Amino acid sequence: MTAPDTTPEVTSEAAPPNDAPAAGWRESIAVYLQPRVLVVLFLGFASGLPLALSGSTLQIWMRESGVDLGTIGLLALVGTPYTLKFLWAPLVDALHVPLFTRAFGRRRGWLLFSQLLLILTILLLAMSDPATAPFATAFAALLVATASSTQDIVVDAFRVESLPESEQAAGMAGYVAAYRIGMLVSTAGALVVVSGYESYGLARPAAWMWGYVLMATLVVIGTVTALIATEPAQSAAADAATSADGAITRVLNAAWGAFSEFLSRRDALAALAFVVLFKFTDAFSGTMTGPFVIDLGFSKVDYAAIVKGVGLAATLIGGFAGGFVARRYSLATSLWIGGVLQAIANFSFSWLALSGVNQWALALAVTTENFTSAIGTVIFVAYLSALCQNPLHTATQYALLTALAAVGRTYLSSGAGYVAKAAGWPLFFAVCVLVAVPSLVLLAWLQRRGHFAALGPVKV
Repeated sequence: MTAPDTTPEVTSEAAPPNDAPAAGWRESIAVYLQPRVLVVLFLGFASGLPLALSGSTLQIWMRESGVDLGTIGLLALVGTPYTLKFLWAPLVDALHVPLFTRAFGRRRGWLLFSQLLLILTILLLAMSDPATAPFATAFAALLVATASSTQDIVVDAFRVESLPESEQAAGMAGYVAAYRIGMLVSTAGALVVVSGYESYGLARPAAWMWGYVLMATLVVIGTVTALIATEPAQSAAADAATSADGAITRVLNAAWGAFSEFLSRRDALAALAFVVLFKFTDAFSGTMTGPFVIDLGFSKVDYAAIVKGVGLAATLIGGFAGGFVARRYSLATSLWIGGVLQAIANFSFSWLALSGVNQWALALAVTTENFTSAIGTVIFVAYLSALCQNPLHTATQYALLTALAAVGRTYLSSGAGYVAKAAGWPLFFAVCVLVAVPSLVLLAWLQRRGHFAALGPVKV
């Protein structure tokens, strides 16, 4: 059974100008209010929420607890499940969760199961103490990342299978924007909450614990969304079509088909390397941004207020700008724009490091980083969707690609703390610009080989 033909076209030609009257704008806005699009939007929030809880927010907690920079840098390794999630994506595609699948369906059952695990693991992380047992805290964070990456697998499949072609573009844009908002809530929002608890007299360890407990309760937004949502018809049909096959057969078919089909393409390995490296400049700097701001002398409240206000606005505007770039220019040109912008944005943090405790410099750095990162993310998602050409294994292939994209954040960035410690903050962020060079070299090579032109108008 094939997956639905729902992904928006990704073409190598500029989109024609929009000459529609005002009614066309009303119709464009109305599509974002369709029930299926709203469901995907709220699931995007649920997917974005946990990432920082085992990443940048946890790094600030550990830094305030006295953990050294080298150990904090190594904490990036707890993101390993985001890198390896393609290994169990076929299980999510092929197997049922006892009780959950029978009661809610194939995709919704996995959604609810992964969200229950997510709530429990975040609560476990909340009960840990990085000051006295940093490695126990890291293990709890690893469990959070595992539950979160499993949820990502299901949400990606649900998005592809539930939205008709007319709503797929709006669903993708809403998902990316809500994902970024979820990340901002678990960074800036969590810091505001923790600082608020401290101002009411709670000791710092207790304030962090209750801050994480509150973040765990926000996962319920995704749970309610999954309960309200309707099981995708294509998912139910695919489940029925393979019901006669054994569990092992279903898993092997999903796994082997996804890998063999992709690796048979021309320049497949170079394309996979590009997927790993494109967001590496963001990941390398992002690993240390929280500790950098704290070391510079800003309070959690200062940082959170700017990230939540200016940063959120920059993220949303950047997302729409990324969509405009992807529609207006070819895929290769769009990737050039996104790749260069997100690299040079690191210079704003070098300037901040030289400026000291300067609210305006912090606002500019956060605005620049959020704006350019959002542009790069939307364009990158369009590219990943273009690579998933075979509807038989869309979910597993997408999990493979996004897992590879997490390699930069998880492994390549794990030494960022040592680089920052050795080089100092101004030079460190200049190094973050340089680490973008390999991805741009690969981009030029793939463009010359006709990789992007060969993708053509792609529908998944």
